Amino acid sequence: QVQLVESGGGLVQPGGSLRLSCAASGIIFRTSPMAWYRQAPGKERELVAAITSGFATNYPQSVKGRFTISRDNAKNTVYLQMNSLKPEDTAMYYCNAVIGLITYWGQGTQVTVSS
Repeated sequence: QVQLVESGGGLVQPGGSLRLSCAASGIIFRTSPMAWYRQAPGKERELVAAITSGFATNYPQSVKGRFTISRDNAKNTVYLQMNSLKPEDTAMYYCNAVIGLITYWGQGTQVTVSS
């Protein structure tokens, strides 16, 4: 049974930082590409960071230079370091894994950027 469990969300002031974690189980983590998505109220879910099994990373322009995705294969965990947070980063953040033809999602962790 595949499980992705996110943690680390919360309320932060503009310009602040947060680190999200996603603990994975039930998959061969070291060979699995992983990603973080976010969804704000009334908006579509969007990719914010992705990392391959070979540690190559990809970011949309909206977060490039501010967000960093990383993975620790020994801990079956993927991280999202978010710096210089803006109010428009406010959203539910989801961990994602695609194994073959099946897409798995975590339950999400809320990030709110507000003064």
